[in-house]
Amino acid sequence: MEHVPQAAGAAEARKAVAGRARRSVAGAGALVVVAALAYWLGSADGSGQEAAPRPSPTPTPSATLTVPDVYKRVGPSVVVIQAGKSLGTGVIAADDGTILTAHHVVKGAKDVNLTFADGTKAKAVVASSNPKRDVATLTPAKLPEIVVPATLGGGVAVGAPVVAIGNPLGLTYSVSTGVVSGLDRSAEQGDLSGLIQFDASVNPGSSGGPLLDARGLVVGIVVSIADPGGDEAFAGIAFAVPIGAALGGDEGDGPDGPRI
Repeated sequence: MEHVPQAAGAAEARKAVAGRARRSVAGAGALVVVAALAYWLGSADGSGQEAAPRPSPTPTPSATLTVPDVYKRVGPSVVVIQAGKSLGTGVIAADDGTILTAHHVVKGAKDVNLTFADGTKAKAVVASSNPKRDVATLTPAKLPEIVVPATLGGGVAVGAPVVAIGNPLGLTYSVSTGVVSGLDRSAEQGDLSGLIQFDASVNPGSSGGPLLDARGLVVGIVVSIADPGGDEAFAGIAFAVPIGAALGGDEGDGPDGPRI
């Protein structure tokens, strides 16, 4: 058997390693080119023009959005609720289509009818109710082809911008903006407490709709307005149940009070 001297064997090994390294670098370069081409093809049409952005139902937690972007992101999650003579708003809160709304919107209603953002209509039943918090969840009998749940969570601070989406006075999918005016507030007659006070315009029909922060997160559920004139007209003071309280707390019968 022929033996190769040790020094020569080491030199040959270095050449082999160098060859493999060159091939690895070349392969990596090819992958970069392929990835870049795939990105270009995925983000442009056949003419090389930039393609329209694809909507995403999940906000980027650190991103501050414009109001049109908030509406574009969360609008598909908002639902029109007709419960007897009561008109309200809801927001899709889970992948299974569960809807979060205000308890007083569906209280005592025999028939609850939903209209989703894509026009799909469905019946719903009240799955859970918490009158003390004035929140309820609904289970739809039918879902739209694409279910877009909103992202729940996030805290608020006084002065922070907020967006409300709802159906005030039957004007469906209306958007209003404002700021958080105060925290840990009580609504009229003191039957609801720990509320977010905000000044984005809401009116009858807005109840149950989402209050959103600048990232598109649902930070509260709209439940009432201050009504010093007793005419159900917006006076610049509205209230929402913080989303943390809306998702928890004790169930039970609560006293009636002014609602929208």
